[in-house]
Amino acid sequence: MEELVVESVRYSAPCVDCGAQLECWGVHGLIGGSLRWDVESLCSACGQATADCGQDLPARLRDRLLADHGPATLHLPNPPVERVTVMRVLRAELGLGLTEAKTVAGQVLAGAYSGTLPEVEALARKLREAGAEAVAARP
Repeated sequence: MEELVVESVRYSAPCVDCGAQLECWGVHGLIGGSLRWDVESLCSACGQATADCGQDLPARLRDRLLADHGPATLHLPNPPVERVTVMRVLRAELGLGLTEAKTVAGQVLAGAYSGTLPEVEALARKLREAGAEAVAARP
């Protein structure tokens, strides 16, 4: 079993019930081969508590994670990897069309593709399964 890859962030936001500041905790992880996220919040003023989770990372949480931790970058340390292999993985994993996959494959091959650490590690694992040496790392 591959190790868990998890990032978390703590932030505050206005309570929808009373307007006071909520204390929020967000987590994004690669768990058992799947990307998952969750956010929990608690208002110390009125006691409002919420929990939300899912697979498709909300943009607000993604932006907070990237701001807090910085982006991870996908590296292919031993090129040349066949562009078609990279494009096939991108199309399958990211749901890209052929034109988009070609553009993103160029970013991957140039070492310019980035995202949250769990996102990039998930893609690196799929590329490794397809026979490409791939590493998710922070600069």
